[in-house]
Amino acid sequence: MTTETFTGEQIENLRQTAGEHLFMHAMQTADWRDGALKVFVKGEGVWVTDIDGNRLLDGMAGLWYKSAGYGRTEIADAAYAQMVAIDSPPAGSAIPSTIKLSGVVSELYPDHDARLFFVSGGSEAVETAVKMAKKYRILTGKQGAYKVMSRRNSYHGGTAMAVSLGGSPAADTMGPTMPGTYHVTNYNAYRPTYHQNPVDEAIAVANEFETVIKHQGPDTVAAIIAEPVSAATGIHIPPPEYWHRLREITETYGIVLIADEVINGFGRLGTWFGTERFGIQPDITTVAKAITSGYLPLGAAIATKKIADTFIGDDTRTFKHLITFGGHPVSSAAALKNLEIYKREDLVGNSDRLGTYLYEQLQKLYEHPSVGDIRGGMGLIAAIELVSDRETKAPFPASAGLAKKLPPALYERNLVSFRASDIISICPPLSINQDEIDFMISVIDEALTEIEKDLGLAC
Repeated sequence: MTTETFTGEQIENLRQTAGEHLFMHAMQTADWRDGALKVFVKGEGVWVTDIDGNRLLDGMAGLWYKSAGYGRTEIADAAYAQMVAIDSPPAGSAIPSTIKLSGVVSELYPDHDARLFFVSGGSEAVETAVKMAKKYRILTGKQGAYKVMSRRNSYHGGTAMAVSLGGSPAADTMGPTMPGTYHVTNYNAYRPTYHQNPVDEAIAVANEFETVIKHQGPDTVAAIIAEPVSAATGIHIPPPEYWHRLREITETYGIVLIADEVINGFGRLGTWFGTERFGIQPDITTVAKAITSGYLPLGAAIATKKIADTFIGDDTRTFKHLITFGGHPVSSAAALKNLEIYKREDLVGNSDRLGTYLYEQLQKLYEHPSVGDIRGGMGLIAAIELVSDRETKAPFPASAGLAKKLPPALYERNLVSFRASDIISICPPLSINQDEIDFMISVIDEALTEIEKDLGLAC
């Protein structure tokens, strides 16, 4: 397939149109409207080409989702074939691609009897899971269970309810937030709240959930929601004891445990689902992003048999929840082909193997005085936290301007890293190879050398 080429005039017109009419997601318009917006025209594997002809490695897999990599024409072909056959069904019916996808994902999921409620993306998956958990608690005799607990600063989506969960600074909550949301301490072994030992810290912060549950009254709490590995808070990987304790708490009080795997799911942690890494089964799992590798929008709330069967019966048990484009057949066809590629190329295994290699190679970056902590070793997800003083772990002040300096330093060396600042997140496509990991690390190494020189840090 040939790549569309643009003349200088066409490029200028595109940038002018964007500057006048485009409202970019979670970006300050003043930062890019005068020609600074990055525009891409082609992708292949882990590489993308911008409109000016520069070829860069995408170190963030789009936005945590391009797991099968770019340029998968067979996914496009599958979507096209579905679109020309029948693009969507009459209301209250289904199409084979969506039905097949529910079966394929259930076979990959630890509970093979699970049911999938399909939606259009991650925020809708979270909204659906929380609503499902509340009704489940009502149907099982807890009429007053409406409260939802989450970890402080977690990100669970951009819709009005989802931003209430965690209160992440990455989203404008625009309060008042949803009543009945309670936040507890997130796990962070680098800056622990209670204990220096990671296991002791994990259990202590998990126990905060039980403290709040007891204070609020167990019969008023519907659910706990958490990411297996929280991306928004800097990719802190808890020990298994953390999730075992959460599962224990929820089972003790009959509360629904929701695992938000919008980022973690489909191989990112080196297993099909993130909670498999920790040896527990949540009640509901939210997924999106990598289910189609971002080729088309799709998400789901996966309900275990225990949860899903509760909604079977008379009309009072019906889950009266409807998303117009949830489980869209064209997106489902893309997802089926995406997961076929996953299996054929063992992308989940590649994430596991190269995730270990990535973490090992990242250790070299401790040679930089600005590198305070390197987190990873569980699939192809990692983070580098930069500090002004390694001994005190003091962060750089805003005046250091890392958010303005670091992304361009990486970009000019042909690496895309979304929102790199005091934390450099690493989340490449699962199709990445060892040479490409080496390239990525060499670029970060060079960029840090430049930034440290600019900040006057001695190497």
